[in-house]
Amino acid sequence: MYQDLSQFSVPAGFRGRSKWFVQCWWIAQALLFKPSPQFAYGFRAWLLRRFGASVGRNTVIRPSVTITYPWKVSIGDYAWIGDNSVLYSLGEIVVGDHAVVSQGCYLCAGDHDATQENFPIRARDIRVAEQAWVASDVFVGPGVTIGRGAIVGARSSVFGDMPEGMVCFGHPCQPVRRRVPQPQ
Repeated sequence: MYQDLSQFSVPAGFRGRSKWFVQCWWIAQALLFKPSPQFAYGFRAWLLRRFGASVGRNTVIRPSVTITYPWKVSIGDYAWIGDNSVLYSLGEIVVGDHAVVSQGCYLCAGDHDATQENFPIRARDIRVAEQAWVASDVFVGPGVTIGRGAIVGARSSVFGDMPEGMVCFGHPCQPVRRRVPQPQ
């Protein structure tokens, strides 16, 4: 047998909050966060903070964003999270200052250990460093760090760390060339 899901269980404390708190967040996300007006960035930041997220100043978080566990999310100053992005925050997800996660991205901070029959779930943190840009429709896998100032091209699949200051793209994503910083 490869996996026996009858043996699977979520480890105690894995979600980081009680099941009731999790349900309250999912209700608040459905009834307050998602229907909020596009321009209500401050309100969404405030709501995320009430549920334990760390959200910096002047963030742009679109109402169509889905966040599994906000208490496992940190979004820096002036960061942008685009329409229809998913922050599947089984592990911690950190988006640095001035970083962009464009529309349709999926940041998956968890997986299962397929070498064990009980298929245990694992939290694996994701970091999008300051000034990085994760372009449209990118999948970022568990445990990945996107380096400072890196660009990940649209529709890439990122399964390993991407270095600082590089333009990266592909399936799997690979560094291609240096990103040239703009003079101030």
